[in-house]
Amino acid sequence: MTDEYTTEGQTTREEFRVKGSRLVATVKRILHEGNIRHIHVLHNGRTVMELPLTVVAIGVLIAPVAAALGVLAALATECTLVVERQA
Repeated sequence: MTDEYTTEGQTTREEFRVKGSRLVATVKRILHEGNIRHIHVLHNGRTVMELPLTVVAIGVLIAPVAAALGVLAALATECTLVVERQA
């Protein structure tokens, strides 16, 4: 897993390279850390899923999102997570 930090105004971006088998666990861990504005899931440089703050903030939607991430994890060998946090 690799972290890269860049700051754009009030937003901090972090990149995590994770194996598909660790995708769901990594996203859950990041969500519990808080201050998330947006999460992008990339595979081979292409965005395959975006999770905006509104989806992340509503706990009821976490289960379907986790299920979708599980399907993606089964298909992908490695993904990049781009996490935007409120600075």
